[in-house]
Amino acid sequence: MPHYHLAQINIARAKAPLDSPVMHGFTSRLEAVNAIAEGSPGFIWRLQTEEGDATSLRVFADPQIIVNLSVWRDVEALKAFVFSGEHLQLLQNKKAWFDKLTTPSLALWWVPAGHQPSIEEAKQALHDLAEHGSSPRAFSIAQPMPQPLFNPA
Repeated sequence: MPHYHLAQINIARAKAPLDSPVMHGFTSRLEAVNAIAEGSPGFIWRLQTEEGDATSLRVFADPQIIVNLSVWRDVEALKAFVFSGEHLQLLQNKKAWFDKLTTPSLALWWVPAGHQPSIEEAKQALHDLAEHGSSPRAFSIAQPMPQPLFNPA
């Protein structure tokens, strides 16, 4: 049993309010993609409201920034979801719905198994990645870091 799981945050700046026609191609598929994620091997948890969504959460000063925060078994499980099926189709069309950010939009980091990361932890991971590049504290999907060694204190 792994002693660490992979946390991930990704953010995006919507080109328009989520209820606008511009965003319909994204928002109309969001529930299905979230369901696929939750049914994917290695999925553990995701941040969501009582309605089962996280797009209404405003955690950045810019109200157009939406957030996705989740926990996965490992990098391989996350990649298998991200780069396949309907999620991949959304990624391929993201320029239609989201502005390019000047800072990292995705950060990964290891958390103790069973831990649900907070928004503050996630924002810190994005900050650490922007400031220091991939490191054991926060890393990119292109430059993953190994799980920390288990130290039974």
